[in-house]
Amino acid sequence: MNDITIHASFLPHDDPEASVAFYRDTLGFEVRMDVEYGGMHWLTVGPADQPGTSIVLYPPAATPGITQDERRTGVRDCAIRDPAGNLVRIQELT
Repeated sequence: MNDITIHASFLPHDDPEASVAFYRDTLGFEVRMDVEYGGMHWLTVGPADQPGTSIVLYPPAATPGITQDERRTGVRDCAIRDPAGNLVRIQELT
């Protein structure tokens, strides 16, 4: 049996300041990227002791695209929606 590791998880957020307060100050995650573009805000956070695991918080108006070019990204990627409409992405480092 292979071990499963989480490379990245994508979650929508409505308030970047509240998101940073929760993920950094409450959970103790480090903020790895903080990008603002076109009036929208993306954050990448993750546990300090797990540099290969990230949570990408994106504005709901910017549904993340699906990247499947393994030669360019080094990541095999699959995206589906669950019955509640949540986007679930599964990625494997290649």
